Amino acid sequence: VIWRWWKISLRVESRNTTPGETKESHADYLDDSRLQSQVAMVFGSHILEYSKKICQGHYDYLPRLPDDLLLNITAHLDLEDVARFARTCHRFKKICSSEEFWEQTVRMYCDTVTAGMEDLAKEVGWRTIFFTNKLQLQKQISRRKLKNKTPHTGGVDSAVLVPVSTGMPTDRQHSDGD
Repeated sequence: VIWRWWKISLRVESRNTTPGETKESHADYLDDSRLQSQVAMVFGSHILEYSKKICQGHYDYLPRLPDDLLLNITAHLDLEDVARFARTCHRFKKICSSEEFWEQTVRMYCDTVTAGMEDLAKEVGWRTIFFTNKLQLQKQISRRKLKNKTPHTGGVDSAVLVPVSTGMPTDRQHSDGD
């Protein structure tokens, strides 16, 4: 731990004062209540606790990563592991429930994502697309085409959805309370 300070003064004799510095090992910092009180006074108790946790080796860096990097990490996990990851904290649950995550997952598990599927996903959500079987998707896209009377090229025929048990509750389970 390195603690640096600068003396600020209007006095002429203090103008050329060099900054002060204290270097301590993590163990010495944890025992130095004077230095800890200075850290708390300047930065607040939150930063003091943060610095003590780092020195004790108990700090988890994963929650400090940006959302886009966490989404990238989840792309490399099995869906069962994503379900476990989502249960560790509220932020991870929010990321694993986001439209971005489910779009990434559908695109990863499907051979082809057609324009019709993308349009339907805007309406019902990517999570619903992921958990809907191929036949149901074809029916929904056909109904949507008839309803909107706009021709779409390509069908779901080339898309292959892989049914996977994720351990994550589906939307129906949420609404029915199962």
